[in-house]
Amino acid sequence: MPETLADHLAALDRDRFRGRGTELARLDDVLAGTGGHRVVFLHGPGGIGKSTLLREVGRRASARGFAVRVIDGRDIVPVPGDIEAAVGDLGTGSPSLLVFDSYERMAGADGWLRRTLLPSLPAETVVLVAGRRPPAPEWFRDGWERVVLEIELGPLPEDEARAMLRAQGIADRDADDLVAWARGWPLALSLGAEAASAGPVDLDRHPDVLRGAVSRVARAELEQGNLDVIGVAAMARSCDARLLADVVPDVDPDTAMSWLQQLAFAEAVRGGVSLHDAVRGALRADLEARHPERARDLRRRIADHFHDRAVGGEPHTLIDLTELIDDPALRWGLGADGSVRYRIDRLRPADHDALAPWYSTRPTWWRDVEAFLRDAPECVVLARDAADRLAGLSIAVTAANPPAIAEEDTVLRRWLEYARTLGTDAVLLWRDSTDFQRNADPASPVVSLMNTASILGSGLPNVRYSFIPLDPSNQAAVRFSHSVNGRSAPELRVELDGRVLECHIIDHGAGGMIGQLREVLYAELRLPRDGARRTPAATPEAVRDALRDLHRPAKLATSPLARGDTPEERAASVRMLISSGVIQAFGDAADDLLLREILERGYLDPDSKHEQVAERLNLSRTAYFRRLRQATARLSDWLAG
Repeated sequence: MPETLADHLAALDRDRFRGRGTELARLDDVLAGTGGHRVVFLHGPGGIGKSTLLREVGRRASARGFAVRVIDGRDIVPVPGDIEAAVGDLGTGSPSLLVFDSYERMAGADGWLRRTLLPSLPAETVVLVAGRRPPAPEWFRDGWERVVLEIELGPLPEDEARAMLRAQGIADRDADDLVAWARGWPLALSLGAEAASAGPVDLDRHPDVLRGAVSRVARAELEQGNLDVIGVAAMARSCDARLLADVVPDVDPDTAMSWLQQLAFAEAVRGGVSLHDAVRGALRADLEARHPERARDLRRRIADHFHDRAVGGEPHTLIDLTELIDDPALRWGLGADGSVRYRIDRLRPADHDALAPWYSTRPTWWRDVEAFLRDAPECVVLARDAADRLAGLSIAVTAANPPAIAEEDTVLRRWLEYARTLGTDAVLLWRDSTDFQRNADPASPVVSLMNTASILGSGLPNVRYSFIPLDPSNQAAVRFSHSVNGRSAPELRVELDGRVLECHIIDHGAGGMIGQLREVLYAELRLPRDGARRTPAATPEAVRDALRDLHRPAKLATSPLARGDTPEERAASVRMLISSGVIQAFGDAADDLLLREILERGYLDPDSKHEQVAERLNLSRTAYFRRLRQATARLSDWLAG
């Protein structure tokens, strides 16, 4: 008889499992040591039943005396050594089953697993890798082909589909339509069974299996009064009892977690529950379309929760906070989306020779980078792709504890002198952050991954100021700087190897980087810090004056738009309000993009003059200032809510 909730859920999962007889027979042979296979790649599309099969294999392995260790790709944090820490010390006293689930989320580690980790494991270890894509061709070369087994999961046969529905309480006479509709897809069968338990399902109205089933189940859950719980799970990267207790205080968190864990489209991750990606997106879209105000409030509450955890000593929740933000300009420079294709790694001896060609036209720059590789490797963060090739390099130091070579560095020595005048040790200075493949591409995930790793590895509990090197021709980097209220410091500009490098300083405000991220999210939601709508103080006159005074802190602190206790805080709050508003107030139409660009160039860029901007945009002086008035009025309207 189950003794704990976990025991109960495991028993329920075991009792509901049906089918996959052919695949289980092959996996049983691997566990038994017949055939010589030690690494199994289990792959198939989302919802085909990979995680369910993994749990059954884990139960069978435990019964054979295996120590089972499961690593979910969604749990991996972009810091060096996180995978090794998750693997831990696999003992040699008994055989071990090492499982990598959601492998598509950590496929950037593919080459490293093949070359480094797996060869180091005890010989009796069995490795089971489950993901959406087939294994790379390299897994069938250099001897690996003798130990690797590939199993592709397809749809369930009809008899197994019926058995699965019977295990979920669907009688044979009611199963015909569901079996035909699901076409052997386990997730669709489970969702169909959930929907059918709440009443008749009109399958003819839902030609798309997943969207139809999700829509039906979502409506059923909303009618059951679980709107807030499912909304939190749909918006947050993962959901745990602490999050629910804080965000939905009128719901018992343990009961809510139990309900979530039993949903067919929920999976256990480290410390909580995560919904299947496709289901999560559909549920969030449904909630935002049907209950927009409630969705906004839930998103704000979730942000508050992760903000408080981040400032309370859980720095990795910075990732959860960032992932609530939609702004692509900010996500280019912060977040962990890139961990799907890339991984963060430490410096290796062979990397020096591999990096040198990237700097062949920049000898001075390479000289200083080489010094860090040699004398301060702890400041270096590298990104590698799935083939284990170098994809990017980041170098960052703190103002409080820089390595000795930073004091001699062509770029950092002046920046450090300036940073020490700011009156705080919570300053992080980037020497470099380069995606070797597509650095200027707004869709590049490498820069954000490396930057996040540098922040988490800096030892700073909350960064107050960031100094970032910026190539002014890199528009993705410029947009990122604007999205976080960065300003160019002309006195710190450097010219090396014929290239101009600007220093953009980000004053994250009194709440530090963590507080600023929450403010950015609030701006997206059109909420001030207290969760209400924007203040009516955002009159056209106040906004126009704030734009004109944007780079005059003393004057800006007197703006009616300002909030905070000190002049610095008040000025920073207005800069944040304006920069966030410029991002959010305009759409994607050509005219909107022009108005936004006029504001960015005319006011946010401290070095621009209106006449120069008009000339660059090929506008007459009259047309430019007319457009400038239109853009300012649009921004005022948006800020006023």
